[in-house]
Amino acid sequence: MEFGDILEVIGEFGRFQKWLIVLICVPQFLSSFHLFSQIFIAMEAPHYCNTSWIRNLGLNLTKGQELNLTIPRKPDGSLDECHMVTPVEGHLRSLQLNSTERCRDGWVYPEKLQPTLLTEFNLVCGRKKLNEISQSLFMVGVLAGALVFGPLSDRIGSRNMILLTLLLMGCFGVGAGLAPNLEVYIAMRFFVGSAFGGISISMAALTSEWVGASHRPFAMLITHCFHVAGQIGLVGLAYRIREWRRYQIVGSVPVLCLFFYVWVLPSSARWLLTRGRVEEATKEIQRAARINKRNIPEELLNQLPAQKKGTSGGVLDLFRKPHLKKITLIMAWLWFVDSLVYYGMSHQIGDFGLDIYMTQLVFGVVEIPARVSCIFLLHWLGRRKCQAGWLLLGGVVCMLIPAVPQTCPIAVTVLAVINKAALGASFSTTYVWSVEVFPTVLRQTCLGLCSVSARVGGIIAPLANLLDDIHPAISMVLFGVTALVGGILCFFLHETQNRDLQDDTTGSPSSQQSLAENY
Repeated sequence: MEFGDILEVIGEFGRFQKWLIVLICVPQFLSSFHLFSQIFIAMEAPHYCNTSWIRNLGLNLTKGQELNLTIPRKPDGSLDECHMVTPVEGHLRSLQLNSTERCRDGWVYPEKLQPTLLTEFNLVCGRKKLNEISQSLFMVGVLAGALVFGPLSDRIGSRNMILLTLLLMGCFGVGAGLAPNLEVYIAMRFFVGSAFGGISISMAALTSEWVGASHRPFAMLITHCFHVAGQIGLVGLAYRIREWRRYQIVGSVPVLCLFFYVWVLPSSARWLLTRGRVEEATKEIQRAARINKRNIPEELLNQLPAQKKGTSGGVLDLFRKPHLKKITLIMAWLWFVDSLVYYGMSHQIGDFGLDIYMTQLVFGVVEIPARVSCIFLLHWLGRRKCQAGWLLLGGVVCMLIPAVPQTCPIAVTVLAVINKAALGASFSTTYVWSVEVFPTVLRQTCLGLCSVSARVGGIIAPLANLLDDIHPAISMVLFGVTALVGGILCFFLHETQNRDLQDDTTGSPSSQQSLAENY
């Protein structure tokens, strides 16, 4: 007796599963805010050194005269953003226009500009890299969340993990909006990232474990589409609310409104059975059958303890057993590539020469059809060919972008949009494939390890963009090569299309396949 047989009786994709997907889609929509929110609150703004010291000389100068005397000019005639003429005391005659130094009293920004993260914490000139560093530390938080919450979720269940991480995400998200300085803001964002790392793993696991094999891609990809829809909604929120603190709080509070999930979100009956908690699993199965308007025979429920026959696995099994080691290493690389290229391209959104709001909107809009197409392509081509195809396409596009002249921003943006769509679809395919190749007893731990690899990619992504200071093509070539390697590695993994989930570590890819054929 396998859990797939139970799903056949109670319904593989009935009203219960559809209601579960609705419950998962809401936090998917809301969590995308935290991933991309900083793009809009740390946008470049015109600035120059604060040179109010010249007013202490008692001169009656206009604003333009003050700037001409205290701010050096670039070769193109614009004001230097990071240097000023060395201040003097006493008389203007001692002022030496050729003697300059870095800004010492802060910067001046346009008066009509709403306060942003960049202007409030002066993330310009020598402090500009702190923006990328803060993004990387957010991804370090996501990595920490995957390390801690992945194994913990295997112990307490995906339902409880989702509830816990929703609370953490909301509280620390609001805390980031109240941060008195950059250090506290980064710390709050670190914990938000940790919560995101935990909830993304748990939502994928809970969805996959309640849905039949043939409906699994559709269920998971629909939730991913709502994550993309959240990115689109983020554009509207950022355009409407320019003051960064209010924007941060408004984007974080809705997560706290999901407190009612304590009463409506189901546990995974498959996970409960692997833990020997048969009575609780029985109640969840009966609940699902009742909502799906199906009758489940009593004798079938009496056979549920048979699910405990499988041997429980440990993390060491991933590297002790050859087939699991190969799967883990290749999947970890695929997650790394997806994250590196996807977020690397997202962080470069302001470098394509077009309006940042419109570009982000287009990025989100094209991702939805790309991810929806996966629903059909996964049924038609299978997981392996889809995954390889998306990564190879993304890799080729990355290699083409540096070859386009910077005088053609529209062409660069079109290629970037294609790449973003391909990597978004690749991310969705990776999630579907990952939950199918790992056994239930280790699924969330394995997803946690893969998520750690992805977060390493996410940490490197904004830092890789700093390499463009050496040569503008370096980051794109790096993204392209890693994606191409990932596409090739896909062909070393087995296909899982229409296969039931494996519950323990005793099986192998071939045994999972024969089981599916009998099923």
